[in-house]
Amino acid sequence: MAARYGRPRSFLQMRSVAGQVFLLQVAIVVLLVAAGMIALVLQSRSDSEREAVHRSVSVAETFASAPGTAAALQSPDPTAVLQPRAEIARRLSHVDFIVVVDTEGIRYTHPKPNRIGKPFVGDLQPALQGKVVTERIVGTLGPLVQAVVPVRAADGRIIGAVSAGVTLANVSGVVEEQFPLLLGVAGGVLLLATVGTALVTRRLRRQTHGLGPEEMTRMYEHHDAVLHAVREGVLIVGGDGRLLLANDEARRLLGLPPEVEGRPVDELGLDPLTARLLSSGRIASDEVYRVGKRLLAVNQRSTDQDGGPPGTVATFRDTTELQALSGRADVARGRLKLLYDAGTEIGTTLDVVRTCEELAEFAIGRFADYATVDLVEAVLRGEEPTSTGAGADMRRTAYSGLRDDTALFRLGTTIRFLPTTRMGAGLSKGEAILEQNLGLYNGWEQQAPARSRKLIEAGFHSMIAVPLRARGAILGVAMFWRSEQPEPFEEEDRSLAEELVARAAVSVDNARRYSREHTMAVTLQRSLLPRGLPEQTALEVAHRYRPAQAGLGGLGGVGGDWFDIIPLPGARVALVVGDVVGHGLHAAATMGRLRTAVHNFSTLDLPPDELLWHLDELVARLDQDESGEGAGVTGATCLYAIYDPATGVCTMARAGHLQPLVVGPDGTAAFADVPGGPPLGLGGLPFETLELRLPEDSSLVLYTDGLVEDRDRDIDEGLTLLRDTLSGHPERSPEETCEAVLHALLPQNPRDDIALLVGRTRVLGSAQVAEWTVPSDPSAVGEVRSSVAHKLKEWDLEDEAFTTELILSELVTNAIRYAIGPIRVRLIRDRTLICEVSDHSSTSPHLRQAAITDEGGRGLFLVAQFAERWGTRYTPDGKVIWTEQPLAGVSPPMEF
Repeated sequence: MAARYGRPRSFLQMRSVAGQVFLLQVAIVVLLVAAGMIALVLQSRSDSEREAVHRSVSVAETFASAPGTAAALQSPDPTAVLQPRAEIARRLSHVDFIVVVDTEGIRYTHPKPNRIGKPFVGDLQPALQGKVVTERIVGTLGPLVQAVVPVRAADGRIIGAVSAGVTLANVSGVVEEQFPLLLGVAGGVLLLATVGTALVTRRLRRQTHGLGPEEMTRMYEHHDAVLHAVREGVLIVGGDGRLLLANDEARRLLGLPPEVEGRPVDELGLDPLTARLLSSGRIASDEVYRVGKRLLAVNQRSTDQDGGPPGTVATFRDTTELQALSGRADVARGRLKLLYDAGTEIGTTLDVVRTCEELAEFAIGRFADYATVDLVEAVLRGEEPTSTGAGADMRRTAYSGLRDDTALFRLGTTIRFLPTTRMGAGLSKGEAILEQNLGLYNGWEQQAPARSRKLIEAGFHSMIAVPLRARGAILGVAMFWRSEQPEPFEEEDRSLAEELVARAAVSVDNARRYSREHTMAVTLQRSLLPRGLPEQTALEVAHRYRPAQAGLGGLGGVGGDWFDIIPLPGARVALVVGDVVGHGLHAAATMGRLRTAVHNFSTLDLPPDELLWHLDELVARLDQDESGEGAGVTGATCLYAIYDPATGVCTMARAGHLQPLVVGPDGTAAFADVPGGPPLGLGGLPFETLELRLPEDSSLVLYTDGLVEDRDRDIDEGLTLLRDTLSGHPERSPEETCEAVLHALLPQNPRDDIALLVGRTRVLGSAQVAEWTVPSDPSAVGEVRSSVAHKLKEWDLEDEAFTTELILSELVTNAIRYAIGPIRVRLIRDRTLICEVSDHSSTSPHLRQAAITDEGGRGLFLVAQFAERWGTRYTPDGKVIWTEQPLAGVSPPMEF
């Protein structure tokens, strides 16, 4: 308790009342002991000096009157007679000297023989006059007390004097011998006084709890303030059940009489419950007791904690008005809690219908017994609503209630609120309508009289209708009904409903705008992705595309992954898989631009590495053009593969994309080691190709990283799982392969787009391909025409013989004339009849319009007229000029 006011106390500091009393008592005892010792010393010295005077007088008188002293003085040599006698007498009488002098003051005796014969030190005249003299002087022996007595002859005449004395050193030595006894006595007295004082101080410290005077004064002031100023009643009850203290507020609250201290609690006239609590001494916390017309909150604690006296202290607080305020506060707190919960439970998704359902479900049990939400038709379609919802068709979008068999309109019902009713008028103004008593039929029933009567019969008695309003437009109306709860809706309920619906309206509008943007984005993305598989016979193809889950990846899952199957000349086919980083409209638009660019570059019949090089340059230019707008291509990858069914060779190149996976006819699955290239747009690094000869019935699997990478699975684990899923199942078709891969690897909530493309290889049989080597001799053209005619007859294509011979004649003639040999001719029967002429020249023929006077230049023009398509593709050792002729009504033989 000594440290209660902020500073620690110790006994050595002596700041407490007990400590200060102890110091004061010890100081008084020390002063008394010191004064006593001084008085004893002085008294002892005074007594010693008187003793010295008395002894000196006695010795001097005895020696002066001793027989022979007077005769010796009258002898011829007084010193010889008197000196021995004086020394013997001095030793026996314990004085310091006995000196005999004549009337002239000359010494006859002295303790120091060298002093004999010298004048006497002292007042000798009174002694010569017959008087006894005592005096304190400084003699030859030092400060001393001496007595001088006259020596008389037989006739009474004074013939000399005798002086005896004691030095002060001998006197003080006697006194000092008494000091140990005096100090011992003083120490004992001081010790006894200190012990007694300590005992008294200890009890005083225990009574004052070690407090100092200032603290005790402050405690008294605080005690007085508590008694007279604090607005809580305080009662202190002793261990014997008697009241020890009651402040002014306790007297007022409990109605206590003026003199109550010392009386038992049971005799104070309190109500039984309060008296029982005070007399019991039990601990109480904020227990409410009714005392008269007041409600008092009582707290009671024991006072014997930490060594305190036995008893209890109780406080009383008037909570009569607080009870009423707390009731209103509880209601307000409950409504705030309701609005807070609404913010977390309404609008959890970006779906208009689901948001309305959450609003209706949230109100049931908390605020209403039934709730419905009607939305304008345009809002459900994601369109901008009109400025008012009055007269507009609304569809019942959400319903929730205690029962389903009510007369309320069912879900999906179209409702048009009448502008002549209060509800219709309030809807036009955006104001909430409160119907406290539906049974009064104040006009609300005009909307549907028959249904209104059924609602009243079913117990519906109160209703609130609140328009859903956002950005100044009416989106719909929310209606709350009570039937089971007996209390009708109040004005406070209408305010609560308006706040609740206002928050939900914002979520509905956000969901509507999201739905509109999502619909636009999905429409754009679907228009940019392949809608079907092109006709080709090189591969049996299956594909899957899975967008990211709405709300997790970009704008409702709209992303930049794409795939493509592009037929190429020579019965070849190109497989493409790409990925644009990011989600949303920009990623989808960028994906469409890149896909279109791949299509355009593929018409040039470029090798995969050259096509990716051109695509990389395009992306770099796009970044430069759009860098100022902050909408450049943030990253894109691509894998481009060309498969030739005539040779079974697949040529692949990749730009930052994942390795494709090849499944052999025996079920062995392995990743193709395609040389890695940088992502599109970085530039500066070349792309390399990989050529693989794929046996027939091999499967080539292309995919994007969303398939193998997820937040719960790293990419290496996903790649291993993909390989294990495809390994050991050569019997699966591409469709079955796609399903198996998605089942094994598709995340539950994909955060990225997934594109999967599976192609099973086919190889053109020898019955569908014919090849000839042509020498560089114009006469060889005829042999080629003959061989081609024979092969077409074998293929039952005689109708195409003339056109084919004409095309090959022109192409072979141009090769012989302008190109470098050797020259090869290949005829492929597929969905079209394909003619190919290859040579080792890198120059390509150009189509031109020949003049009337020109002798040449018409051959390639004729080829373009007779062939459906024609073109040139370059090879590492030359070029190939190809043409395609349609085969109407003829299906290619399925010999693979």
